[in-house]
Amino acid sequence: MFTPEPTAQQWLEAFVQAQGGIAGTVHRREGEGLKLVAVINLPPPVIAATLTIPIGKGMAGLALERKEPVQTCNLQTDRSGDVRPGTRAVQAQAAIALPILDSSGAVRAVVGLAFANERELPTEEITRLAQTAATVP
Repeated sequence: MFTPEPTAQQWLEAFVQAQGGIAGTVHRREGEGLKLVAVINLPPPVIAATLTIPIGKGMAGLALERKEPVQTCNLQTDRSGDVRPGTRAVQAQAAIALPILDSSGAVRAVVGLAFANERELPTEEITRLAQTAATVP
C-alpha cells in the first residue's frame, strides 16, 4: 500500500495543476534507485509497479541514469524503449521525467509530468519545467 509524503504530495498537486498536466509523480533518490513519494492520477497497477525504480528502467530510471530530461510525445504509441509497457495504462499522451540535481550534481529526485495531448516539448518549455520542478521539497 502506497502512502504519499504529505509535503511532496501537496507540492506535486500544485505543480501538475500549474503546468496544465493531468498526472504526475515524485520519486526520491534512495540508494542506487528511486522511491515513489507522491503521485497524481496513476492507476493502482502503475503505482505498484513504480514504488521503486532501478537506474535505467523506464523514463524515471533513464532520467536518473542520464541526468537529463527524458520525454515522449505520446505514452500510448512510443516505441523508443524508454516507456515501459505498463505506463500505457496512464490515460495521458505527452510526458516528461525531469531529474532534479543537488548541489554536487547528483540526482536527488525525478519529477514526472504527463499531459492529455500529444506533443513534443520544446527546449524552452523543458528548461522552464526543470527550473520549477527543482523546487520539489
